[in-house]
Amino acid sequence: MNCTPINGVGTIGNLGCLVQRTISLVLGLAGIVLFVILIVGGFKYITSGGDPKAVETAKKTLTYAVAGLIIILVSYLILVLISNITGVNVTQFNVVVSPGP
Repeated sequence: MNCTPINGVGTIGNLGCLVQRTISLVLGLAGIVLFVILIVGGFKYITSGGDPKAVETAKKTLTYAVAGLIIILVSYLILVLISNITGVNVTQFNVVVSPGP
């Protein structure tokens, strides 16, 4: 995919690049947030001091973080499965631009 602007001006073809970069950025941020939440949940669990309420809160935090990871992975695997069944690459965003007159 050609992501270079023509004469410094973006074209409709650059929309695909923008969407791909945005999705990559969001997935990267999701991974960072997941890592931070896992660290926070583990820290809460370690520092709970045996308090049942604090332990339960820490377990919920860890459970939600792992559930988020599973949701992200399953959604990507569904896209790959659709791609393998149909032969259409749904993991890449392409804008088809017809040639001008």
